[in-house]
Amino acid sequence: MTARPVAALLTTVALTALACGHNEASSGSGPGTHGESGAADGDPGDGDPGDGDPGDGDPGDGDPGDGDPDPGTAALQLPPGHTVNTGRVATAHVCETCHANSDQAEAMRDEAGRGVAPHDLWRSSMMANAARDPFWHAMVEGEVLSTPAAAAAIEAKCTRCHTPLLAAELELSDAGSPALATLHEPDSDHGALGLDGVSCTLCHQIEDEQLGQPASFSGGWTVAGEGRIYGPHDQPFTMPMVNHVDMTPTLGEHIVESATCATCHTLFTEALTPEGGATGASLGEQTPYLEWQNSAFSTEAADPGPQAASCQDCHAPKLSEDGLPISTRIAHRPMGDDFPPIDDRSPYGRHLFVGGNTLMLELIRDYAQVLQPNASAAAFEATIAATRAQLEQATAELTIAPIVREGDTLRIPVTISSLVGHKLPTGFPSRRVFLWVELRDVNGQLVFRSGGHDERGRLLDGEGQVLASELVGGPVAPHLDELGQQNQAQIWEAVMADTEGQPTYRLLRGASYYKDNRLLPTGWDPQLASEAIAAVGVAGDPDFGAGGDTVSVVVEAPADAGPYEVEARAYYQPLSPRFVAELFALDGPRIRAFEAMLETTQVAPERLATAQRTTD
Repeated sequence: MTARPVAALLTTVALTALACGHNEASSGSGPGTHGESGAADGDPGDGDPGDGDPGDGDPGDGDPGDGDPDPGTAALQLPPGHTVNTGRVATAHVCETCHANSDQAEAMRDEAGRGVAPHDLWRSSMMANAARDPFWHAMVEGEVLSTPAAAAAIEAKCTRCHTPLLAAELELSDAGSPALATLHEPDSDHGALGLDGVSCTLCHQIEDEQLGQPASFSGGWTVAGEGRIYGPHDQPFTMPMVNHVDMTPTLGEHIVESATCATCHTLFTEALTPEGGATGASLGEQTPYLEWQNSAFSTEAADPGPQAASCQDCHAPKLSEDGLPISTRIAHRPMGDDFPPIDDRSPYGRHLFVGGNTLMLELIRDYAQVLQPNASAAAFEATIAATRAQLEQATAELTIAPIVREGDTLRIPVTISSLVGHKLPTGFPSRRVFLWVELRDVNGQLVFRSGGHDERGRLLDGEGQVLASELVGGPVAPHLDELGQQNQAQIWEAVMADTEGQPTYRLLRGASYYKDNRLLPTGWDPQLASEAIAAVGVAGDPDFGAGGDTVSVVVEAPADAGPYEVEARAYYQPLSPRFVAELFALDGPRIRAFEAMLETTQVAPERLATAQRTTD
């Protein structure tokens, strides 16, 4: 019998330091700002790490992770992991023995001697912590509360990709499907398999069967559980792994192809009635692989262009921090010293799996006493710094074209360009990008602002009041081609619609998209975009298209008060205030525990890009 893995789809930049399994290293702060929080103008102190802001990541700063768990978070209390090897799948503790950096070995180091061991880089990623993600736990509970008759099916669907080792083990042993309760069982081997997240012996055992085809999507990976560990290298030295863990390194070039990642990062959900009945509608809940296929980044095109790059090229990069190809031994002996028979291998991917979710990484770090991740605070800080750097340096660009005066009115064209190979943002529909624009006169007085936000990241109007679109049951902010009022904001996001065409924030009510104006990647062809990935709500906007969008900001600004200074910023939020407000409208112990965690954590948006211009 076979079980069917998941890899990763996120983008990456250099990690300057990581706490390693055998070689602890300190981590500095990431480049740029920590995000903005605190004041209504949307720039309340640039939140430099170490400035005393709560939750800024300084070890011992009083974050919840430094002491005893808060009783309010008890519903999310998880046990630590432990070593499990069933002969079919194994936790990463088994792999760590030879695939974590050691002071005694040169293996798994780049040209500068920096540690690049797979286990050490992976363990503080969202992939490693997929089953410890408190937002995921709260969302699953929210879906079960909304459709209780489908509780078992919901948990089986959600655990398929968040606890894939457990899903594979249960399927291979004819023991059913995973349930969330298993993750809370102390000293449980099944629980430990589930809590290991998206782990080594799941992804590296995926079979090359129907990859890239619809049958492989939504967790349709296939694992035989026969101990074949696939990698991109021919003629691997098999004896050490066979002898120590009863698994066999095997050439499998598909392990570096995007279609492998698509098994879980292309996910369709079936819309249900509140009673659990099928509606016949399905929703592309996340479709980065399909988006990537319709971009200049696709390596599957008949004639791939110069931008072509697989998911792994960005998220498990084969280059060092300095941009040089990595060639190194891929393991050391269990005692920690080098294996003399092993030669350097290339390509060698750094298992960073960095995306854009600083918020959840910070929560897992700060609530380590509750969530029990298998990574130090320093490891998380390094991954957070890399994530923030990737957001600031490799995600988007802003430009302000020449400003046009029309009498007493200024027309300010602001263009955002996407640098990524899928929609921005992509994946789960809790994410959004929004535009912040500010205009000041010759005396520095504020004339206009859109996109201002409070310390919780909620968008504000010109009077400092929270926009109705940020509140439960409020309207959905429309896509804008022209922006001229301070109670308007341009938000690039996906908002689901139910079978009646009304906005919904429950996944299993989602039958289509009410709005999907997320930024399209370079090379996008609308004629090739299926219904699952087509833009929604952008009709009539000629500036929205492949590679970005232009918004015309139109403001009354008499010439005698000029010249004027214009500044624009693009911000990213992995968890929009509206989405989380709709979740918190439900009542369950995991939801309340997640709410308690979020209340103690900075939730300010991350800045992606900035542009300035002065009027003539």
